[in-house]
Amino acid sequence: MAGHSQFKNIMYRKGAQDKKRAKVFTKIIRELTVAARSGLPDPASNPRLRAAMIAAREANMPKDTIDRAVKRGAGGEDGAAYEEVRYEGYGPGGVAIIVEALTDNRNRTAADVRSAFSKHGGALGETNSVGFLFDRVGAIRYPASAGGADAVFETAVEAGADDVQSDTDGHEILCAPEALNAVRDALEAKLGPAEKATLVWRPRTTAPVDDETAETVFKLLDALEDNDDVQNVHANFEATEAALAKVGA
Repeated sequence: MAGHSQFKNIMYRKGAQDKKRAKVFTKIIRELTVAARSGLPDPASNPRLRAAMIAAREANMPKDTIDRAVKRGAGGEDGAAYEEVRYEGYGPGGVAIIVEALTDNRNRTAADVRSAFSKHGGALGETNSVGFLFDRVGAIRYPASAGGADAVFETAVEAGADDVQSDTDGHEILCAPEALNAVRDALEAKLGPAEKATLVWRPRTTAPVDDETAETVFKLLDALEDNDDVQNVHANFEATEAALAKVGA
């Protein structure tokens, strides 16, 4: 019976992983389509499309799937007209949250996002209700193998970056939003292709939460990210290592 139980557990995990992978693909395909429609279908001339294609490769999306999404967007074949919408609100413990979505139905998405906040002890606010707690910055990610912290820092400064944060997992290079493409190109000329290059909302300050509150915050973030319309979720909470390890497990 132990073997049977282990097998069932493995199958459950695989099912959950497949479901999550499918949702990630859905979000990336939507971004690829919108990016191709909003500019040229050439990633070299379309920074947003280039970033989406990097995300697609990072998620191990098949090349033919990427190509179909780009062609669909460039040719205007997709009947859905996606609109970019941002939602802001507070989660448990006063955690500030920004939700970025691509939707073809604002009413549906707003209702879903509001329901997720309410169900997990939060409250959806008005636009700019928490935006002042974040800075919009360009973030470029490189693996640790790209070089030592000092070397990457020097290269990033020469490329026009504002800051570099390095740890055992890699290097995060920050810059002004309008400088993202130029900084990325300069870095890639010396360090090779970046793992990720995108615009993010970076908290100016963090809201420390205890382990119990952190668990509820994680459930809210999961509920938001589980929505197909939601592309990105940014929050300013600070949790303990124990809480992070628990959710990671």
